[in-house]
Amino acid sequence: MKAIVCTKYGKPDVLKIVAIEKPIPKDNEVLVKNFATSVTVADCRVRGFDVPASFWLPARLALGLFKPRKSILGSELSGIIEAVGKNVSRFEAGDEVFAFSDHKMGAYAEYVCVAENDCIALKPENLSFEQSTVLSFGGITALYFLKKGRVSKGDKILIYGASGSVGVYAVQLAKYFGAEVTGVCSTGNLELVKRLGADFVIDYTKTDWAELNEKFDVIFDAVGKTGISQIIKTTKPNGRYIHLVATPFTELKIRWRLLSSKLKFIGGTYNSAIANEYIHFIKKLAVEGVIKPVIDKQYCFDEISLAHEYVDKGHKKGNVVITITDLRRSAMVDKA
Repeated sequence: MKAIVCTKYGKPDVLKIVAIEKPIPKDNEVLVKNFATSVTVADCRVRGFDVPASFWLPARLALGLFKPRKSILGSELSGIIEAVGKNVSRFEAGDEVFAFSDHKMGAYAEYVCVAENDCIALKPENLSFEQSTVLSFGGITALYFLKKGRVSKGDKILIYGASGSVGVYAVQLAKYFGAEVTGVCSTGNLELVKRLGADFVIDYTKTDWAELNEKFDVIFDAVGKTGISQIIKTTKPNGRYIHLVATPFTELKIRWRLLSSKLKFIGGTYNSAIANEYIHFIKKLAVEGVIKPVIDKQYCFDEISLAHEYVDKGHKKGNVVITITDLRRSAMVDKA
């Protein structure tokens, strides 16, 4: 089978398509014929080793000293189960599924093995494979942090980075929980964020949201662009500050700065058990039409470097999809 391998840290051209052995599912695994994956900011950060200088050594030890330890990147996938291990009971061959491999990665490949108790669910029937693929990372991440921040009816929440892969779901989920949503994004994304349900939208290129004399119950920073002084100024007493991309060192600095306030800081990452639970809830909301995936651009398998170049620019709206198998071409082959 074909897979995209990251041969070393560097620019997008370090990604190469190679032939590797097709995996064989273990007793508790399913083998998914992968139709689509995505390019997330996390994929690009691993590929380019884009980490703060203060986090250089721990990141190298975690990700790999000279090249990514997980050479096949990609954490989101969707496709059809081709085979199941002998102990698998929840799925069977022919099931259409979507999954999130998280730090295990491996989704940049034509076939992927996933344990049946990992983060995998039946694909929403009302969505395409490409749309289903991009539900997991952004949806699960947004859901986890909104729940941890106890976002509920009547809360006023500001979402910074409202048009990104996590932000688009944060807007929709916050509205689902009954919050009043203010989205912060650039000029070109204002209409998108409004369509997603935001009550108010601020163009950060023209307006300093911290100078609007507004107070929020929750500040949700999906991209790490807010400052502590802004947070203290704009958050209500006993409010919550959610920061999705803080390194341990950054988190320590934030907590230190907030010691004199009553604000609660929420950072860190979720564990796999939560992801496995949340993917089913995300699927339910997608089937009901409560949340809708946003796809900015779609690339073919052999255009992976172009896709990474685009995401590196930092201006994507929602998600970027990689089509691994052309379903129309597959159907033609099957008929022949």
